Amino acid sequence: MKEKIELNSEAVMLRKRLGEDAMSPLDIFAILGRLDNFTLIFYPFSERISGMCIKSADDMVMAINSTLSYGRQRYSAAHELYHLFIQDGFVSTVCEQNIEADKPETEKEADAFASYFLAPYDALKSFITDVLKKKPMTLAAEDVVKIEQYFQMSRQATLFRLINDGYISREFAETMKSNVIKSALRLGYDASLYLPLPENKRYMTTGDYIKLAEELKEKDIISDGKYEELLMDAFRPDIVYGLDAAEVERYD
Repeated sequence: MKEKIELNSEAVMLRKRLGEDAMSPLDIFAILGRLDNFTLIFYPFSERISGMCIKSADDMVMAINSTLSYGRQRYSAAHELYHLFIQDGFVSTVCEQNIEADKPETEKEADAFASYFLAPYDALKSFITDVLKKKPMTLAAEDVVKIEQYFQMSRQATLFRLINDGYISREFAETMKSNVIKSALRLGYDASLYLPLPENKRYMTTGDYIKLAEELKEKDIISDGKYEELLMDAFRPDIVYGLDAAEVERYD
């Protein structure tokens, strides 16, 4: 398995390649939206699966389990980026939800990479020492919440990283695995990081697939009916039938 320093370096280099610096929290789904030849699917997989991805010569497809928390979905997306952009000879994979489970080396590397992509080594160290004014093994529960809120990572992903970097003990981490939402609410944060997408948003496709369907229609290569069929297959009735009745378009 690759060393941590190599995985952190690869994460920082990919950040820069995608137009991000090495220290700031990032909006990973906005980054994915900027990629060419890339399609992102949100789908309610079983609880065991975090996501999957496929890569060919011309296209990349990533699917994220929309029933997981928003923080975990961000981590899963970063995990899949390792397979798509870093792993040599990659074609396809389905990834397990449990970060701590025994798994192949490439999956462990993708987990570590995901953590460094969302919170590079120096960025996490700076936040803990300069902002929280703490040293390893002195973090309190509220510090863990502040870290996961700042870097927008799930509790499982945050604890996994803090243990591996020597900031907390496994025994302390065990005390942080319950009352996750309550611990954040008590510090004044909202619960959105710890919740899945609303049920009406759990089936969604964005990116190249939608653009290609539109292009085929504009060039009269496919009929209106086939265009609508393609969009419905991509869970986009909002495009076929117009905006959701509950939504109101605003210009503000």
